[in-house]
Amino acid sequence: MKTLGISGSPRRGNTTDLLVQEVLAAVGGQTEFVSLAGKRIAPCRACLACVQDNVCKIKDDMTPLREKILAADALVIGAPNYFATINALTHCFLERLCQFRHNSSAALAGKPVALVGVGGLEPDIPAAVIGRMLPYYRMELVGQVSAQGAAACFTCGLGEHCRNGAIHLLFGPDAKITDEMVPNLVNQPEKLACARALGEKLCNRFIQSHPTDPSPHAHRQSQQHP
Repeated sequence: MKTLGISGSPRRGNTTDLLVQEVLAAVGGQTEFVSLAGKRIAPCRACLACVQDNVCKIKDDMTPLREKILAADALVIGAPNYFATINALTHCFLERLCQFRHNSSAALAGKPVALVGVGGLEPDIPAAVIGRMLPYYRMELVGQVSAQGAAACFTCGLGEHCRNGAIHLLFGPDAKITDEMVPNLVNQPEKLACARALGEKLCNRFIQSHPTDPSPHAHRQSQQHP
């Protein structure tokens, strides 16, 4: 079993990355983690150039991801909440999967997917948004997990004074930022447990659909890719 984990967060090493990696760690088999941070992925242009061969003609950092997506038996996709939806980078990534839709293509049909959502105020929104997109590609939603992440307001320098920011909304106008109040995945053990359970569920779903394949846990191998 080959599982590809995609984190759409533009901030490396934070909650979205860590939660995707936690799911991957519980899947077993061959896993690969890819961060979209720093990558150039343009939105779909609706140019229809992919209709005949199911290959997007835009040349950017989505191009090398195409073969990884096709080779994966399962996917873990994570995104942060930006203004009550997923961030633009993740949305562009998902838009570009449109290249697989034409001529009744079955490239992604039935591929099991686990979703990860992170947000300071509404962490469940990203997984819900991505989940609504999966039917367009005929992918199978296996489950989702969400956790609270640290809003940029905790580190921007103005978080204690800005009435528009997360500090004011979460803790009130007189709050002073302390290390203890900054959301941290380590302090959310129930979310870590849910992530591990989701990884195991994704693995079991693959076993159910491929009963003659060797156990995905036979060879645990993790690869990290920036």
